[in-house]
Amino acid sequence: MNKAEKERLAKVGKKLNVKAYIKNEIEAIRAQVGDKKVLLAMSGGVDSSVCAVLLHKAIGKNLTCVFVDHGCMRLNEAKEVKQIFKGKFGINLICVSAEKRFLEKAKGVTDPEQKRKIIGGEFVRVFEEEAKKLGKVEFLGQGTIYPDIVESGVGGHKAVKAHHNVGGLPKDIGFEGLVEPVKYLYKDEVRAVGKALGIPEYMVMRQPFPGPGLAVRCMGELTKEKLDILRKADFVFRDEMAKAKLDKKAQQFFAIMTNVRTVGVKNNARTYGYVIAIRAVSTSQFVKAGVVELPFKFVTKVAEKIATTVKGANRVVWDITPKPPATIEWE
Repeated sequence: MNKAEKERLAKVGKKLNVKAYIKNEIEAIRAQVGDKKVLLAMSGGVDSSVCAVLLHKAIGKNLTCVFVDHGCMRLNEAKEVKQIFKGKFGINLICVSAEKRFLEKAKGVTDPEQKRKIIGGEFVRVFEEEAKKLGKVEFLGQGTIYPDIVESGVGGHKAVKAHHNVGGLPKDIGFEGLVEPVKYLYKDEVRAVGKALGIPEYMVMRQPFPGPGLAVRCMGELTKEKLDILRKADFVFRDEMAKAKLDKKAQQFFAIMTNVRTVGVKNNARTYGYVIAIRAVSTSQFVKAGVVELPFKFVTKVAEKIATTVKGANRVVWDITPKPPATIEWE
């Protein structure tokens, strides 16, 4: 850890001066990178979006963003990312379709930590390949935030789970170094920086989506069948939250594929489908989280809609566990 990083780490937990942070971070990026090139891992989430704009302001055309569709994205996610970053911001964005590659790599794996590390490692391999196509690219940019570091057990903290961009990184990454502009910020601070940078509120306030995507919301082995079921169930839940204007009450809300199958009834016939869980939490820093008290009629409506319209699912349960003792994601 260099002197600048130590100074920034010492400020964790203190009130953030957003304008000063942006100015200092842009200067820090320029000092670290110089006239070299950066390849940014773009997920389309808040953290990588803020990183993209910070890096773009600091080094301009020397930034290339890569969005990898690893087969664990939400419904229509890839299309939305392309529209937002290529269309609105004009940032150089390369989109890589790698669903088959990632699912084959994770085939047969059920351990959550192993899945995270496989996805994290494969991410870096994809970025290295894209970097070679671009010529010489010296740095890898990432949207790591402070809770990722804490939960991964770095810096003396007890490990909870390895985030793909911290504990999941291979040791032999083919880059000169990492550029992580928001690594000492909490989620609410990242949002504040994003607003100050002029990123539209609908983008800044998007609910977080983990790097491994639906992989940490899909229990057991990752298969296209299970992920497709989860994608549709998740869309139903998020869509109904927005229609009921409940999306402003929760910072994160999503569906989970439990990998449990149960007997049900549909069209007067027996079904044997997957159990889907739904979860909605309220939090600011994402270190702790409380459960959002959704109206019971709304929950039953969502459950019925998922169970009747999503092929392969026939039962819905509601996760009402706060963090701690649970984590926000299931894996």
